[in-house]
Amino acid sequence: MPRLVRMYIHCCLIGFGAAAVFTGLVLWSDLGGIGGLVARSDVGLMAITVFWVFNGIVFSGVQTVWTLMQMARDP
Repeated sequence: MPRLVRMYIHCCLIGFGAAAVFTGLVLWSDLGGIGGLVARSDVGLMAITVFWVFNGIVFSGVQTVWTLMQMARDP
């Protein structure tokens, strides 16, 4: 597997892991009433999944850009 593909998969795993932690913290702290709303909803599992996936996409993109910028800084 090419090095760039391995780097991208690694960044995606880190991003989705960070998104899982972020999603758990948002639900646990009931920020904006989201935790209670999800708990009372009949489609709460789908809402959590969508929230996690969308945040995972954003966090993975940030992690990938951060890694690429760090590679450009190395001599």
